[in-house]
Amino acid sequence: MLGKKNADTKMSTLIGAGAELTGDFTLDGSARIDGKIGGNVTVTGNLILGAGSIVTGDVQAASVLIGGEVTGNITAPEKAELTASAKVLGDIATKVIVIDEHAVFQGKIDMNQTVPDRKGKARTAKAVDYAMSELYDWVPRQPSQKL
Repeated sequence: MLGKKNADTKMSTLIGAGAELTGDFTLDGSARIDGKIGGNVTVTGNLILGAGSIVTGDVQAASVLIGGEVTGNITAPEKAELTASAKVLGDIATKVIVIDEHAVFQGKIDMNQTVPDRKGKARTAKAVDYAMSELYDWVPRQPSQKL
């Protein structure tokens, strides 16, 4: 997200550290937020939430880089990255996820991935989980051994 130098990475809007917004924030473009927002954030481009930012609401953007706090669900079809200072309490839906080892995350991640089966057909992750559970059912083990 940040390594690319193109029109999508230019920040068209900045909400500074002392700013507080109550209500939904919607933008056609990319933004950096260092302040507080009490509402949903919807950005068509990339979104950077600085280390001191606080968002209480759902976040939607093409890609997100989170250094602050989010209490709500995050949808970022391209990429979601949580830095060391990030604190996220909510679910994340994305194609690519990067979570720093010092970030705080409580929720679930939906990467909407499919994997091919032996015949080349795509299966969802749930189908793979079921297949793995079937595999573990027939694996010989000692009576005291648990999987």
